[in-house]
Amino acid sequence: MNTALKLLAGVVSSTLATGVLAADYNFKFQSSDPSGVRNFEIKQQWADRVEAMTDGRVSIEIMPVGSIVSHTETLDAIEAGILDGHISVTEYFSGKDPAFGLIGNTVGAWSSPDQLISYIYYGGGYELMNELYEPYGVKFVGGGATGLEAFVSSVPLDGVADLEGLKLRAPEGLVQSVFAAAGASPVNLPGSEVFTGLSKGVIDAADYTVFSTNHNAGMHDVAPHPVYPGFHSLPLLEVVMNLDEWNDLPADIQAIFTTSARDFAHDISTQLAMADVDAVKEARANPDITVHNWSSEERMKFRAIARTQWERYAEQSPNAQKVYESVTAHLESQGLL
Repeated sequence: MNTALKLLAGVVSSTLATGVLAADYNFKFQSSDPSGVRNFEIKQQWADRVEAMTDGRVSIEIMPVGSIVSHTETLDAIEAGILDGHISVTEYFSGKDPAFGLIGNTVGAWSSPDQLISYIYYGGGYELMNELYEPYGVKFVGGGATGLEAFVSSVPLDGVADLEGLKLRAPEGLVQSVFAAAGASPVNLPGSEVFTGLSKGVIDAADYTVFSTNHNAGMHDVAPHPVYPGFHSLPLLEVVMNLDEWNDLPADIQAIFTTSARDFAHDISTQLAMADVDAVKEARANPDITVHNWSSEERMKFRAIARTQWERYAEQSPNAQKVYESVTAHLESQGLL
């Protein structure tokens, strides 16, 4: 047997012994969540499904927030080839273009994840996101939402007036502008520092994520006045990857990525909504935690403030104006505005 055949035989023998074939495509995706939280676990489940659906041809490593770069730098890292992709929040990149802040969290627009998912997949959002990301060499694979976010607070909050002077963590983009217009004092902190910020009094409250994730992370131990259901934020959670790498994928794998990302959008919002029910019951049974539910009047007051900021934010760039027109047209067509 010649040398080449011996080497091939060795590879085949090793593969049969281990039962494992090397993937044709190996990708590193950074998450906007730390490991150990439910959000991160669901993202890992998505990666595992892609591997199974491609019969092992694709392997995706999901890395916790900050593993390679900060949460606001993953877009640059994907463009530079340092990361292959991310599962993150679009509004984190509003520093690149205000359009990302507006489409990433159109504060007060959506009442449920399904409404946002409908806009992305059936209302023009998918095409618009790819148009916005193309100059950065990035492909928008799909997106959805974790859910209508709860609000974590160390002080009682029962309406808009209670936001006056409140030191709160809010992500980059429109959400900071809306809270500032409502009288609060937004603070820019990554999600990984929210607990420490609350426990040390750096912030009084936080716009972070859904109730169950907050509760399981111990947020309510240091901030025992959560607002639930949320009144404010439903950010776009996106799956994106390097555009050149996307274009190199066979059509069948591209189709698997696309359909699995759409499935992921429903999967994460459904799983977290179910987890929220149990977490809220547990919190309400704890005498040290008070769950606050804003009245419909207070929610309408906040939404009215938010809508004034949509138009102002749209004026910040041509792309932001394009987002504003697209989102409002969809809302009007569905009777949601």
